[in-house]
Amino acid sequence: MPALSESFLTALGLVLTCDPDLIEIVVLSLQVSLSAGAIAALIGVPLGAVLAVLHFPGRGALIVLVNALMGLPPVVVGLMVYLVLSASGPLGVLGLLYTPAAMIIAQTILVTPIIVVLTRGALAEMHLEYRDTLRVLGASRLDVMGTLLWDARFVLVTALLAGLGRALAEVGAVMLVGGNIDHLTRVMTTAIALETSRGALPLALGLGMILLVMTLILNAAVLGLRARLEGPTHA
Repeated sequence: MPALSESFLTALGLVLTCDPDLIEIVVLSLQVSLSAGAIAALIGVPLGAVLAVLHFPGRGALIVLVNALMGLPPVVVGLMVYLVLSASGPLGVLGLLYTPAAMIIAQTILVTPIIVVLTRGALAEMHLEYRDTLRVLGASRLDVMGTLLWDARFVLVTALLAGLGRALAEVGAVMLVGGNIDHLTRVMTTAIALETSRGALPLALGLGMILLVMTLILNAAVLGLRARLEGPTHA
């Protein structure tokens, strides 16, 4: 195994020269995670708004369930998706197992509860503040949800960024359903795990650098949005 310093320099060279294998893995990671984040947003934001504004039988149980799903172990999600998509599973005929589509499904299941919970929390708080005013104005429930979603747009973007960060960092579930197949389903986290276990540190370190930079950018974006949101309050 080469010295750590040599591995680090080699990894830096891979990043700076845009090594084709490294770029391929990064691009696939972004495709999978962005797709999962978009689907989770389409499901999670409306569901969070409904849970924040509407009252219906089973609402409390649904809130408890969604909160519980936030702590669901990723490998359990991966196992469930694997069983559903396997040849003997109900959706095995679709042939999605060990494809990027299966990874997107697994990540969507993991990210959606995060977006639902963050959306519901933000809109429920605003609903308490705006409820009487909107009632006087005769706003319908759809109007109420639309108004709250617009006013909470910065918070919602923060929730989406948090979900994207969760998707990019996922390894267990995507390993189970994607199989970490070279040039097909190998993403940053699974490649880092594989290359490290093989002692091939340069590629693992290079991918780690890129993943760390992406994480820092996402966190900086979240902090920037929070500062913009809180700025008028403290002015």
